[in-house]
Amino acid sequence: RIGFILDRFWRDSMSREQLVVERARRAFQTGMSKPLKFRVHQLKNLHRFITERRKDIADAVKKDLNKVSVGGTLGLEGEIDVAVERLAEWAAPRPVEKSLLTILDEVYIQPEPLGVVLIIGAWNYPWAVTLQPLVAAIAAGNAAVVKPSEVSSHSAKVMEELLPLYLDKELYPVVCGGVSETQELLRQRFDHIFYTGNSTVGKLVMEAAARHLTPVTLELGGKSPCYIDKDVDLRVACRRITWGKFVNCGQTCIAPDYILCEPSIQDRVVEEIRKCITEFYTDDPKTFEDYGRIINQRHFQRVMSLLEGSTVAIGGDSDQSQCYIAPTVLKDVTGGSKVMQEEIFGPLLPIVTVSGVDEAIQFINEREKPLALYVFSPDNKLIRRVIAETSSGALVANDCLVHFTVSALPFGGVGNSGIGRYHSQHGFDQLSHLRACLIKKLNLEDANAMRYPPHTAKKLGWARFFLLKRVNLRRLRRMALLALFSAMAAFIVQVR
Repeated sequence: RIGFILDRFWRDSMSREQLVVERARRAFQTGMSKPLKFRVHQLKNLHRFITERRKDIADAVKKDLNKVSVGGTLGLEGEIDVAVERLAEWAAPRPVEKSLLTILDEVYIQPEPLGVVLIIGAWNYPWAVTLQPLVAAIAAGNAAVVKPSEVSSHSAKVMEELLPLYLDKELYPVVCGGVSETQELLRQRFDHIFYTGNSTVGKLVMEAAARHLTPVTLELGGKSPCYIDKDVDLRVACRRITWGKFVNCGQTCIAPDYILCEPSIQDRVVEEIRKCITEFYTDDPKTFEDYGRIINQRHFQRVMSLLEGSTVAIGGDSDQSQCYIAPTVLKDVTGGSKVMQEEIFGPLLPIVTVSGVDEAIQFINEREKPLALYVFSPDNKLIRRVIAETSSGALVANDCLVHFTVSALPFGGVGNSGIGRYHSQHGFDQLSHLRACLIKKLNLEDANAMRYPPHTAKKLGWARFFLLKRVNLRRLRRMALLALFSAMAAFIVQVR
């Protein structure tokens, strides 16, 4: 009874966030999340949640961001389907090359769950960027504490109320709240933290994780450049750039942040984008039902302040009461302009003129590595050169954003734009420990002696070098088959 009282006192002194994490860890330690059958069942339940609650999700996204046609669960169902279909393959032992000394042993990599993962989501795509890491966490056999962004409050509330009806409440709890709740979560010990957001908060997350030596995945952002070659079909290029920039009111981490082009085509680029804005959003985007809004007043004021000192070529209209900013293009922008000092994350598209691809590459390399880099050119050699001479999380030629939809490609940043990657097996591996395993038999000790100190295997020293060398078993098999076929051919020739 004294133990019960002490336990009750200990629990009463814990914060809500501590209790949630403690319950998730205890549930994980039972081993219930590890069997593949359980993981598949939870993934299918998550798929059912998305299907059955599609209207609730869409209504929440509409209230948060005024979005209608852009799916709130972009790519999630496909991601779950791939995970369910290929989970057994991902989780299976992965054989590796051996040395002659270990040729008779089992040598492989075994993916295993990390433990309890903290997933901190973002507000711009509140469902996709919060639940996609959850798919990876479940597939890898982890427990996961889900912290949706408080900025997209309607989506967070729906997630908190409805997701526990489909997933195990102990293993996959949802914690809502603001900065103080997030800070309290970050004080707890996790086995991995997956954060999506900006680099400023990303540094704070990494600092908090360092106290427990917790590994992190940071999906950040930055200023993703878009270089337009003067020889490209401007109508096609500007159409694709307009879509990629202004979808979700520019609040996309991989949206083209600014255009680089030669001065001779700047005015043509402006006119083509003007036509596309009218085509996509009518002459009055404010009244178009699927043109979004800035998430809140703070971000509205931040984005509007970036207009200072720049020449507006298209748009510029705004309505603070509705958090509305028109699709806006800025011309004759320089590297020192205010709009070039931070990620825009809004419907402003600056154009910076450069003398050609040489200056464009130099301009990009003088700044932090971006999450995405876009190149529009008919010249494959130019595209390959940009790939070879720059660094970014991803590079897409002649389109925007679409790499996010390819689950086979790893999604993530480099340097200031992020750490780690996810999507499909990349997410599974990111949230797994790839454990090195070697199983040796207890016989053949004479051969085994060759790995001992020289005085122990003095007479066999000449063989140690060869036995410890890496063996390419595929090559050995090919050589053996070739030798077999050669012998058979020689025998047939001799018989004839």
